Amino acid sequence: MQQEPLPVIAFIFNNLMYGLFMATSSIINFSTLSLSGMNDFLKSDPRGETAKEVMRILVQCMEAQTVVYVYPSIITTIVLIIAVSTIVKNITYMNETIRTHGQIKALSVEVMEALAHTIDAKDEYTRGHSVRVAKYSKMIAEKMGLNAEECENVYYMGLLHDIGKIGVPNEIINKPARLTDDEYGVIKKHPVTGFDILAEIKTRPDLATGARWHHERYDGSGYPDHKTGEEIPLPARIISVADSYDAMTSNRSYRKYLPQDVVRGEIEANIGTQFDEQPARAMLQIIDEDTDYMFHE
Repeated sequence: MQQEPLPVIAFIFNNLMYGLFMATSSIINFSTLSLSGMNDFLKSDPRGETAKEVMRILVQCMEAQTVVYVYPSIITTIVLIIAVSTIVKNITYMNETIRTHGQIKALSVEVMEALAHTIDAKDEYTRGHSVRVAKYSKMIAEKMGLNAEECENVYYMGLLHDIGKIGVPNEIINKPARLTDDEYGVIKKHPVTGFDILAEIKTRPDLATGARWHHERYDGSGYPDHKTGEEIPLPARIISVADSYDAMTSNRSYRKYLPQDVVRGEIEANIGTQFDEQPARAMLQIIDEDTDYMFHE
């Protein structure tokens, strides 16, 4: 039986459906390509073959110019529903992934901060030290123009830079008198102890950087490895400045925190010997902007 020629309205409708299908197909293809987390699911999904088959039918209908537009329009609608369903599932999946990632990240930070407080609690005169060093380190990194991720990583390393002090006896940490050479030798082991502890975190090996090398000096006279200059990782050079700043601006059993101008002078005087110039200059800018001297214990 001869097929009826395609009316104008039917021709327009079929063209609209064809355009709708092309847009829908593009959305499906984009969703498939942009969501790597759904790869395994989509590989086993027959929708790709279905879309090709519908495309073939629609093209045949357009070429034949026959009144069969009801069939392809229904198929197109089904494909559109599938596309919307896929997009909704993908968006839900992404939102859940982002939410879960955010919760895990927040928990990780809280655990690190809790651990930092635990470390600082060993020394009655340095409570809050690790959190302050982390904060100052991040401020220095931001002044230096590091990106957001690098600044966050420096903050995490600052939180855990003194974790090795877990292995130092309380009687040495809290000794009010001057330490003996042997006792100071025990204290000097804490960077390596901290490194060994943090090296066990296989997913974040960078966390051990600040712990091991924050007592290195730019001129090579520090410890434990006597690294010099840029041999010292940048995060450790930043933490070194922040650590020294907090030491000078914290109260001790034998003195109150130092005046701001004295602290500034000490940092500036030790550029090139104890400190790398770039993070030290960034710290000096922070000091100059702290006109009310708020950054102290």
